[in-house]
Amino acid sequence: QVQLVESGGGLVQAGGSLRLSCAASGHTFSSTFSSYAMGWFRQAPGKEREFVATSSWSGGIPYYADSVKGRFTISRDNTKNTAYLQMNSLKPEDTAVYYCAATLRRLYGNERYKPTAYDYWGQGTQVTVSS
Repeated sequence: QVQLVESGGGLVQAGGSLRLSCAASGHTFSSTFSSYAMGWFRQAPGKEREFVATSSWSGGIPYYADSVKGRFTISRDNTKNTAYLQMNSLKPEDTAVYYCAATLRRLYGNERYKPTAYDYWGQGTQVTVSS
């Protein structure tokens, strides 16, 4: 059974920081986690799920949404089968449920920004930024 579990969400004041974690488990991740593209998406109430950041594979170039570039950093620890999203200088508009996602497929161009390109998803973690 493949499972992604996010954690680290919470309530923070504008300008603050949070670090989200995404722990991957299951047979398919046990020896190949470094080969997975890991992505972070978010969804605010009444809005579509939107791309935040992605790392194509271990050591691959990260990509960020313009709205978070320079404030968020995606990283991963392959020894722990865990991906992270460090979020600094948080703004009220960052408030959303944050989801991590994974796929073994190599993603190119705009495909990497689409939720449909990812095969596995976590349950989400709420991030609320107060003004």
